[in-house]
Amino acid sequence: MSDLVERVSLVSKRPRYALLVLNLIAKAAQRDGSLGPYVSSKDGTMPVRDWLCSALAPLAQRDCRRIAMVEAVRVELASASDFPADPSEAEARVNAEIRSRILRSGRTNISRAVSDLVRAGLLHRYYKGYRVDHPNRGAGREAVYTLAPAIAAALMRN
Repeated sequence: MSDLVERVSLVSKRPRYALLVLNLIAKAAQRDGSLGPYVSSKDGTMPVRDWLCSALAPLAQRDCRRIAMVEAVRVELASASDFPADPSEAEARVNAEIRSRILRSGRTNISRAVSDLVRAGLLHRYYKGYRVDHPNRGAGREAVYTLAPAIAAALMRN
């Protein structure tokens, strides 16, 4: 494990976060060490990056940037002309927008952490879905993560 930590710390600016991502992937991976493109959870089936975002979202609940973003969303939506007058409807709209922004930034953070893990040789990434060989991003594809065999053996047995 200490070699694993050292390897990640050499390639990542956020090694703790990358190790959390790696651990979540290892715990949810199939027997072959792969996870994705979709993961089943209590919230239903979702893309693997969204699932990882949801799993790691509680880490930032008290983060000052998260609190500032929540306040900015409230102010921004309250000033919109189509903002609902009903308080429960307004709160639902604010929560939906906050969730959308968290998901967008979380997917980026997950992708960066996975890129670090790929650079470290701990994980392999490929995409499944519509237009797999399309040269541009987007195109309805979702990531699949596969643990390197030695890493899968070390992490999945725990």
